[in-house]
Amino acid sequence: MDSEALRKYSALHPKPAGLTLQYGTAGFRTKAEQLDHIVFRMGLLAILRSKAVTATIGIMVTASHNPEEDNGVKLVDPLGEMLHPSWEEYATQLANAEEQELQKVITEICQKAAVNLHKDASVFIGRDTRPSSKKLSQSVIDGIQVLGGHYHDYGLVTTPQLHYMVCCQNTQGQYGKPTLEGYYEKLSQAFMELIKQSHCSGESQRHLKIDCANGIGALKLSEMKPYFPQEVLIHIYNDGTKEKLNHLCGADFVKVHQKPPGGLDMKPNERCCSFDGDADRIVYYYKDTAGHFHLIDGDKIATLISIFLKELLAKVRQNFKMAVVQTAYANGNSTRYLQETLKVPVHCVKTGVKHLHHKAQEFDVGVYFEANGHGTVLFSKAAEAKIRQLVKEEKDDEKREAAKMLENMIDLINQTVGDAVSDMLVIEAILALKGLTVQQWDALYTDLPNRLLKVQVADRRVIDTTDAERRALTPPGLQEKIDALVKKYKLSRAFVRPSGTEDVVRIYAEADTQENADALAHEVSLAVFHLAGGKGAPPQP
Repeated sequence: MDSEALRKYSALHPKPAGLTLQYGTAGFRTKAEQLDHIVFRMGLLAILRSKAVTATIGIMVTASHNPEEDNGVKLVDPLGEMLHPSWEEYATQLANAEEQELQKVITEICQKAAVNLHKDASVFIGRDTRPSSKKLSQSVIDGIQVLGGHYHDYGLVTTPQLHYMVCCQNTQGQYGKPTLEGYYEKLSQAFMELIKQSHCSGESQRHLKIDCANGIGALKLSEMKPYFPQEVLIHIYNDGTKEKLNHLCGADFVKVHQKPPGGLDMKPNERCCSFDGDADRIVYYYKDTAGHFHLIDGDKIATLISIFLKELLAKVRQNFKMAVVQTAYANGNSTRYLQETLKVPVHCVKTGVKHLHHKAQEFDVGVYFEANGHGTVLFSKAAEAKIRQLVKEEKDDEKREAAKMLENMIDLINQTVGDAVSDMLVIEAILALKGLTVQQWDALYTDLPNRLLKVQVADRRVIDTTDAERRALTPPGLQEKIDALVKKYKLSRAFVRPSGTEDVVRIYAEADTQENADALAHEVSLAVFHLAGGKGAPPQP
């Protein structure tokens, strides 16, 4: 390690005094002007990680659905998955080290993680469309060069595209070609193969309005348009030419405010969807003839995909184990529909994509979505090999056709991470194949009315939870109080959990009516305020 170069470059990316940040599920995220030293140091860390695992590592500069002034950075592990938890700790240590300690911390990481500094290293870099992203990705490159690694800068890409490239590179092309063309070709090919089988009624089915959150999704969808067949008519809104990223638009805005984004004119019963700022989340929605807004969130997307996959798996008659993975935020009626009507096992895990992804890996076919629209489907190696074998060798027509559709689904789904473009194509293909309108999809089940609240507390660590965050262990008496409140309402449940990023406690409640869900959420928030050290004035109804 060249300590002189490290000292010189580190001085060009100084750490602001007193700033400490934590590497979480989304990597680091904060105001863009506070990130320069962090991204430089993540360039260093990516090289160490690459040397440790002898593989290419990804670095994405993005803050996803956060406001345009923010930015962030996260690392991508060799198979396109999120950074290993033990390395999240190293990332936090390295980010918060004082300048004179930097070399010492790097040496410690090398010892703990058995990093051989003489090995080769390579890193793929991507960034979103924020004004600050280009300069920050240049700082990443400075970090990479100090430790003498190779890099390929993909420039502007969606987060899932970078995950995809990293996976392609490290599987020696088995997953696909690590280029944007490779990504567009693989997805469009699988999509066209799938919809060949559809006997689609009328033109209206094929029109889709897409709100791209004024982000990277608009650029990449426009690039991909030439790869689509004629009958796919996508109309891009909020393409970033006029307004600010994520401002009054995007998947997060639509989900939180339960209303359509600005910049998109909706006619009754038109199918619309929104990506988030880095295109790894998607939600659908429409307005009915009475002008009411209907949101179709991640739970309903998981349900649609599960129905389709379950039918195909039944036709291939293999003993594949399929399950859906949700978090405590999943609507109670979605869980009920999956378990009771579809007869598909449902598993609940802690909030955070890494927990969902990890659990989904336990099954032959694991479907996971967060209610916010981030999700994907994972196929086990054995299931994938068996399906591809059936396509080649199966004599029975029905079985072979079903296997062929499953194979196309495997190729269309980005198994590394939630991907708005890929998920959108999966949904569009299923709706076309099943001849479903957006209203029929929405009518599968009716969401229970629910309410999300948050309460400011002096220290969020006073709340400790168990049972996938559905029950509170501490402070004493809180869970008993919640149980008593829940008993007052029909079809109700409620849970509380500490935020991962700020001193607030998040509260979720659902019940048979909106009025009851609101009342329950308010009563639970008062209990949290009084028992968990609330700050400021007590919550008002």
